[in-house]
Amino acid sequence: MEIFEKAERLKKLPPYLFKEIDRKKAAVMAKGVDIIDLGVGDPDLPTPPHIIEALNRAVNDPANHRYPSYSGMGGFKETVAQWYGERFGVDLDPQTEVVSLIGSKEGIAHFPLAFINPGDVALVPTPAYPVYNIATLFAGGESFFMPLLSENRFLPDLDAIPNEIASRARVMFINYPNNPTSAVADPEFFSRVVEFAKENGIVVCHDAAYTEMAFDGYRPHSFLEIEGAKEVGLEFHSLSKTYNMTGWRIGFAVGNPEAIEGLGAIKSNIDSGVFQAVQMAGIEAIRGDQSCVKEMIEVYTRRRDLMVKGLADAGFELESPKATFYLWVKVPEGYTSSGLATRLLEDTGIVVTPGNGFGEPGEGFFRIALTQKRERLSEAIERIKAISL
Repeated sequence: MEIFEKAERLKKLPPYLFKEIDRKKAAVMAKGVDIIDLGVGDPDLPTPPHIIEALNRAVNDPANHRYPSYSGMGGFKETVAQWYGERFGVDLDPQTEVVSLIGSKEGIAHFPLAFINPGDVALVPTPAYPVYNIATLFAGGESFFMPLLSENRFLPDLDAIPNEIASRARVMFINYPNNPTSAVADPEFFSRVVEFAKENGIVVCHDAAYTEMAFDGYRPHSFLEIEGAKEVGLEFHSLSKTYNMTGWRIGFAVGNPEAIEGLGAIKSNIDSGVFQAVQMAGIEAIRGDQSCVKEMIEVYTRRRDLMVKGLADAGFELESPKATFYLWVKVPEGYTSSGLATRLLEDTGIVVTPGNGFGEPGEGFFRIALTQKRERLSEAIERIKAISL
């Protein structure tokens, strides 16, 4: 029996995707089963040593023990702006068009508070990272879901958005390279988004956390590369996946100065900024030796190739992704997404994420995260082949 009644915003939350998976996983582990967890997208590779060394130096400097700047230290923002210029050809003013974040998830979650009033609409992709919808609900807004379907290359169909919805929409979330589908977007799609946003007065929020995790020479695009994009939106980025820094909690948002100012105003009233020593380690990550990124991509390329071939040999249908460390795999006939995930966990000890957990259009798929060593991935393939699906 609950003593305190929770706020309505909490009652509106959908079930947390990984909570039920964790419960089932714990029950199977209690039976002594060796679990191979391919569910959560948390890199198993360590943070590169030169970044750790930079943190150690910064931590030992008492100047970094005080409150940091709310919007981010100047050196970090200048580094981000320089990187955007070199990587994407995007010109940014570090003072007005860059803000440091306690991880990109934090920034995405806070952004709707700056631009969505109760009753306003956010255009939210589905299947998708759950925070887009949750952040909208917390701001009192309504999510209009844009299905990501295989026949559309997992890109939202902007023409399918009703005019009455578009007129109420204040924010649009997009995410490429995409989690969970691993789909990528081309400049033509981003150009259509810019045009749509201008026509309807919408702020575009592009979650670009996976642009540096790409394979076979493919280089994902920034939304801000597109002419007019900075007029209508901003981009969220993170050091988590590029440099295996998920636990460090450092990211940034860049783009439209009005949007950055709004996000910064929310943050300055909620948090006290990113620990400056972590920002200094972030500077080292971005400016330092990038061979660690090349090595990381090589590791995931080998894992991707092993799993794509192994799953195909086992009878599964999937495409080899150009980016991200996820595989988006079709569920065999006769199973639901959740049914297959349960079967794999109970009969093989393998954890995968059912596609419908990311949204209804994800039904018929499951997601695999390539966050285990190749030996464990090979073992997972052998276990899957050993059961009759």
